[in-house]
Amino acid sequence: MQGKPDSQKRQLVTKKEIRLRTIISFAIFFAVMALVWVGFTWIKKQPLDGGTPKPLRALLNTNEKIFSSLFDSTKRVKEYPLSAAVKNVRVNGDAGMDGEIDTATWRLKIVRNNRDTLYVSLNDIKKLPKKDIVFNFKCIEGWSQVTHWAGVPFHTFMEAYHLTEESKLNFVGLITPDKEYYVGIDMPSALQEQTLLCYEMNGSPLPMNQGYPLRLIIPVKYGIKHLKRIGVLFFSDERPPDYWAERGYDYYAGH
Repeated sequence: MQGKPDSQKRQLVTKKEIRLRTIISFAIFFAVMALVWVGFTWIKKQPLDGGTPKPLRALLNTNEKIFSSLFDSTKRVKEYPLSAAVKNVRVNGDAGMDGEIDTATWRLKIVRNNRDTLYVSLNDIKKLPKKDIVFNFKCIEGWSQVTHWAGVPFHTFMEAYHLTEESKLNFVGLITPDKEYYVGIDMPSALQEQTLLCYEMNGSPLPMNQGYPLRLIIPVKYGIKHLKRIGVLFFSDERPPDYWAERGYDYYAGH
C-alpha cells in the first residue's frame, strides 16, 4: 500500500509537535502559577518583622547590605541649573504635619549620645554656611521633579555643634514634633555633602506643607526619607524606628 507523501508526513509531524509544545507550555505556566500561589500563601503566614513577613524583610535587608556596601559618599547626585527647577513643587505626603508651628518657640532638639540635649533655633541654623541644591527629587510612587532647595549641609551642622562622636555611629534618627512621622538614615548617607537641613524652597522660606520651618533634603534617598518638619535628631548604632519600613517598605530607600 502506498504511504502518504513525505510532505504530508512532515506536516502531520509538525502539527503534532506544535500541539505537544502548546500542552507543555500551558503545563509549565500553570505549574509556575501554582508555585507562586503556594509561595505567596506561605509568605503571608510567616511572622512579621517590622511590618513585613520575615522572608521578605530578610530579602530587603540583604539588598540594603549590598547597596550600602557599594555606597560612595563622595559621589554626587546630578545637579541642575536653577532654570530647570519647577515652580509648583509636589508634596509627597503629610504624615506628621498636623497643627501649626510657631518659629519663635520652635527649637530643634538634638539628643547627644551621652543623653545631653541641645536646643537650636532656626536663626541659629541660618547662621551656618548655606548651600543651594537643584536636583531630581524622586518619590517611590513613581514621580520625580527637578526642585530647588537651600539650607545648611548636614555635615556642616554636625561639625558646628561638635557632634563628632555622634557622627561615628551608624544611624541618625529624625522625628516630627507630633511624633507621628519618623525616619532612620544611615550615617554615610546623612553625611554626604548634598544632604541638607533645609529651610528654603525656590528661594523663599519653606511652605507649611513642605515642612516649615525645617526639613531634611537627602538627594541619595527616595522621598520617604526626606522628613518634613523636623522636631528631634538623635543618634544610634542600631536602626532607629522608621515609619515606612514598619509598613513594609525598604529601610535603606536609596536610589
